[in-house]
Amino acid sequence: MIPYKRAVTFLLSAHLILLPLAGCSSEADPNESGKITLDLALWDENLSEVVNEALIRYKKEHPNVQVKVTYTPFTDYWSKLRTSLAGKSGPDVFWMNGPNFYQYVSANLLKDLGPFMEADGLSKDNYTQTLTDMYSYDNKLYGLPYFLDNVGLFYNKEIFDQAGIPYPDETWDWDKLKATAVDLTQQDKGIYGFIAPISNQDGYYNVIHQAGGYVINEDKSKSGFNLPESQAGLKWMKQLMDERISPDARQQLETGHVEMFGSGKAAMTQAISVKAPELHQMLGDKLGIAPLPKGKEKAGIVHGLSWAINENTAHEKAAWDLITTLAGEEGSMKLAQSGFSIPAYEGAQEEWLKSIPSLNLKVFVDSIEFAAPYPISKYTAEWQSVETKEIQEAMRGMKSIEAATDKIAEKMNTLLDKEKEVAK
Repeated sequence: MIPYKRAVTFLLSAHLILLPLAGCSSEADPNESGKITLDLALWDENLSEVVNEALIRYKKEHPNVQVKVTYTPFTDYWSKLRTSLAGKSGPDVFWMNGPNFYQYVSANLLKDLGPFMEADGLSKDNYTQTLTDMYSYDNKLYGLPYFLDNVGLFYNKEIFDQAGIPYPDETWDWDKLKATAVDLTQQDKGIYGFIAPISNQDGYYNVIHQAGGYVINEDKSKSGFNLPESQAGLKWMKQLMDERISPDARQQLETGHVEMFGSGKAAMTQAISVKAPELHQMLGDKLGIAPLPKGKEKAGIVHGLSWAINENTAHEKAAWDLITTLAGEEGSMKLAQSGFSIPAYEGAQEEWLKSIPSLNLKVFVDSIEFAAPYPISKYTAEWQSVETKEIQEAMRGMKSIEAATDKIAEKMNTLLDKEKEVAK
């Protein structure tokens, strides 16, 4: 098993070199006949050992290819990537996420993977359908799914044991969560019963769906933020903060909910599966995982990343072979063994369950069936900037939930209408 590390020392060798986002892959060196270079870009250093191991395997099959790897912090990744790709340069292979996918594919910056999959006999059925749907455009696949993350209820066994309260399980609903959180809150010790995250993926998106609402409808034509059900879910979160069962928005903005929970300041929180190794490192055997409690409905949010190929790469076959080395069966098994997150390759998910034996990671795999896809459209980044500001202000009591969600829905619907007009 490859250990999880918060900081990683990179391997430097003839075929693994770190450098900034560079121009599109080099042409063959005239002094070394047949030699080519591929640039690969991603943002999470915690996967460097998994990536390096895949590149060693790739090198054995492609001795003429040098792969240069770049890890760019998430905050800078997208601006550098978009600028370089728009200039017809940039990395040959790179990470793509849901919120940015439509912008890149609609600008013809990503290569259609269908012909390569057909030539290799690789089926989309090998990958989680939520992600193949997420990275498809006009019925063509533009991102090979790599891993997915969905949301579970993390809890501190020690706090439960000290209070003599049974651990959460699949029977829990919102009422049970709130009642237990009240019993576990110790204001004199600064310990909260539950942290209701003000972040979207592991926080209020889930609550909106659990309340019977939605963020965006299935055909991506309408916002659901101003639905009474969606507003009811957000009001439930705000009530937990107002009653001091959960840290308020200000506290969470100062210290993230994962860090707060990992330091023992709360009995429960909800977080994405990719946080399991980090929280296990912080809490060890004190950590437990249960399904998200049911609201009006049982629901959660699922997202995941894919590997994409630059439409303007000079070496498309070598680039395709690289992403299948990373996200094919063997690469996905290595990803699973690292414990980082759930491989999108269906056959490797069982292996991931063994990566942290003390945790019931099956909670995450089982919850895929009732999870809603992360909400995206062409202008996700634009409406999410309004969404984040309005939700934070509402949770801080600066305006009503209704006023905030009405403004979000208005902005979203304007942008969604714009998408429909452009598509005509």
